Amino acid sequence: MISQSLLDDVIRQAEQSVLDESLLVGLRSAHPGVHFTCCMDDDIVVNAKPVAERPGFNVYLVNSSNHCSVLTNDLDGASGIVLAEIIPD
Repeated sequence: MISQSLLDDVIRQAEQSVLDESLLVGLRSAHPGVHFTCCMDDDIVVNAKPVAERPGFNVYLVNSSNHCSVLTNDLDGASGIVLAEIIPD
């Protein structure tokens, strides 16, 4: 489960940082048990809807409860957060 306050905190940190490994290390340290990853937004499947859109990145949730990770918009079922960087055209 990802709480709205955790999601808001992660978004705030990402807005104030570069989406890189050091951000992920800090997030993982601050929120043990939550999976964090960064990728490029165009690596996300076309029909996925971000739970948040910010200048420079979108935020997606991941549910890994069935041994296979799938994107979700359900905070209660989410176990991870994806920060997906948007590269301007």
